[in-house]
Amino acid sequence: MTLMKTKTNELLEQHQQSRTKCLVYTRVMGYHRPVESFNIGKKGEHKQRIHFKEC
Repeated sequence: MTLMKTKTNELLEQHQQSRTKCLVYTRVMGYHRPVESFNIGKKGEHKQRIHFKEC
């Protein structure tokens, strides 16, 4: 796993100039809201979510 992190960090450093900030929105209580505005607890819950694909 350490090797994978090292490769990921190398790629991020190589492409640092072309990176831009991406806002991630999620649906909360019937409306869409940016994840960056969540408090620490809600951000933790969002990271633990499991994504699935419907057949």
